Amino acid sequence: MGQSRVHNLIHLVYSTKQRKLWIPGIVAEKLYAYQAGIFKALDCGAIAIGGVEDHVHALFALSKNIALKDVVQEAKKGSSKWMKTALGSGNPEFTWQGGYGAFSVSHSNLKAVQRYIDNQAEHHRKVGFQDELRILFARHEIEFDERYVWD
Repeated sequence: MGQSRVHNLIHLVYSTKQRKLWIPGIVAEKLYAYQAGIFKALDCGAIAIGGVEDHVHALFALSKNIALKDVVQEAKKGSSKWMKTALGSGNPEFTWQGGYGAFSVSHSNLKAVQRYIDNQAEHHRKVGFQDELRILFARHEIEFDERYVWD
């Protein structure tokens, strides 16, 4: 093949440190837009970004030119700095948890995952973050140790 063609869709999930409610509704949409800009700058176009007060879901197309861990690092680092400013929440203590969950998404499931992210507020009226992550891990057959997932 003379040209490299890649289409890797990623569903990324990460929370605030100790799942503190540090993403107020009035800031959330601005945060998601800021994060979309970070993904775009990394050539990893954001398809959907959403969440609730203590965590974020992002669906994006991973570029062939950057490692997933580097995308996550840049998204978390940049948005954490932004959240500490007056444009963000102005919370000088704002920080993300150390880890993250990243799940591959087939193109046939793209719209379903997008709807899932867009409906996070409704979803979390019934299911908490920890149970949500347990379900995602089970669905993707990812083994984990409860002692090390929740910081």
